[in-house]
Amino acid sequence: MAGTLHQAAAESFSPLRPKLIRIAYRMLGSVAEAEDVVQDAFVRWMAVDQSTVRDAEAFLRRIVTRLSLDVLKSARRQRETYVGPWLPEPVVGPELDEVDDVTLPLMMALERLTPLERAAFLLHDVFGIGFDEVARTIGRDPAACRQLASRARAHVRAERPRFEVTRERGFEIAQAFFAASREGDMGRLRTLLADDVTVYSDGGGKRSAAAAPIVGIEDVVRVHAGLADFFARDNNMSKLVRYDVINGLPGFLTIESDGTVQTTALEIVDGKVVGIYIVRNPDKLRHLDGGKLH
Repeated sequence: MAGTLHQAAAESFSPLRPKLIRIAYRMLGSVAEAEDVVQDAFVRWMAVDQSTVRDAEAFLRRIVTRLSLDVLKSARRQRETYVGPWLPEPVVGPELDEVDDVTLPLMMALERLTPLERAAFLLHDVFGIGFDEVARTIGRDPAACRQLASRARAHVRAERPRFEVTRERGFEIAQAFFAASREGDMGRLRTLLADDVTVYSDGGGKRSAAAAPIVGIEDVVRVHAGLADFFARDNNMSKLVRYDVINGLPGFLTIESDGTVQTTALEIVDGKVVGIYIVRNPDKLRHLDGGKLH
């Protein structure tokens, strides 16, 4: 009898796992931490008397959100001492586009919110959860949740997508960017960049990366000109794996001669690259090893 109940509990959890992973990832910006949180929620779910739960999805969403809040409080302390710019772990593939518009720039904006603001905003504005349920989830009354979401909305409004770029056009720009930067065609590269383009490079102190964002077309072109010299001297230094969608943005994956994986995502506004997001920290790229690179 117990085995049958456990099997039923596992079967009811399975179809909800992808949505729970998305909630946890957007709360934490970490694939590994999101998977750990959802696994913890699964263990707790298996210990629950299923007959007492009227809405399994709402119940599990509360567990995942509360566990994520606990992790986030600790993570925020760690990020205060993080070396260089912090970027979320890259999620590669088109699945994010089918869920919401939480692109990489917006996830970075979410980092500036308090944990409760982040939870209220994501649950209500992104996942469409009513404020009564948000209140039950985060342990605040509905009025307070409305205020939390409103404050969060004001902070992140500027980071919502301003101009939609088609996937085809996004990949065209990504391909042109990659070719120009690797071939040393700085004239061509300059035509792709906005005047206020910014590069964020996350090495986490474990891989070489700029210690601060690089701002402005002149500095960005200068850096890429220097990199092009390295590429010219060593053809194996950085090889293209594929073009893909990275956290909702067009971009590409490369691999260096020592096996180091890197993701580069491009934020494009009105046909120009305004943001270049590079993840080099190996701790954030482990989930892309093996078959996921092919």
